[in-house]
Amino acid sequence: MLTIGVDVGGTKVAAGLVDEDGSIVARTRRRTPSASPADVEDVIAACVGELCEGAESPVGAVGIGAAGFVSGDRSTVLVAPNLSWRDEPLRAAVSARIDMPVVVENDANAAAWGEYRFGAGRGEQHLCVVTVGTGIGGGLVVGGTIVHGLMHPEMGHLLIRRHPDDRFAGLCSYHRDCAEGLASGPSVLARFGVTAGELPPDHPFQAILADYLGQLCAAIVLIAAPQRIVIGGGVMSGGGRLEPIAAAMREALGGYVSAPALHAARFLVSPAFENSGLVGAFLLATGA
Repeated sequence: MLTIGVDVGGTKVAAGLVDEDGSIVARTRRRTPSASPADVEDVIAACVGELCEGAESPVGAVGIGAAGFVSGDRSTVLVAPNLSWRDEPLRAAVSARIDMPVVVENDANAAAWGEYRFGAGRGEQHLCVVTVGTGIGGGLVVGGTIVHGLMHPEMGHLLIRRHPDDRFAGLCSYHRDCAEGLASGPSVLARFGVTAGELPPDHPFQAILADYLGQLCAAIVLIAAPQRIVIGGGVMSGGGRLEPIAAAMREALGGYVSAPALHAARFLVSPAFENSGLVGAFLLATGA
């Protein structure tokens, strides 16, 4: 039976039809509406309906990776700052529209699960996935289990040291100059009027961006001690960013962590999938 994975971000809703082997056999995507939660749910249902119409076999379930805090029973988006959602019963709302079972998970957690099971984290029991886009999210798999505690990890809001050449105030409405406030896609756009991928490779901000993301990765190493960090998202799509970030991470650690793995090419890596959250959402929908 086929399954649909949906990744709901601040700018786009991406959905994929996935077969039993984990292969994405069809895709669709639409812009995330900026109006009410009901409008976003309508878009999710429309994406699911489009994929179901083209499917050659029945679709059994839908998994949704949503940007925000998700309840422990994977039903409700408690808070989604980039979507202005509060206590939104997303599972029930979408299930009522499409008449099939729905599972909801934080989008970074879904991305981490997808990379852990099928992608760049295969073979490691302790994995962190960082997504740098409209916001900065982090999903953590420890001992083969997605970390849920007080909440899911919110690594993008870790406080980092401001670069001496950066005078930008920061965009985070909660912390101003946390990692998300300084290094997310909207912060680049607010500074320069272009996306991170459109900045020339020799632009001075490239070094600042690498410093911020390197500091973030260093903090993750010290807190969670993952065996691998997968870092992706729209801000990373320009290419050539991994090694400067890895170097900045090691500099921020200052030699305190001596693990040889930190110097290996396979410690800080790109995602295996164009949309890891979609793959992870499919897996969660199947219970895999």
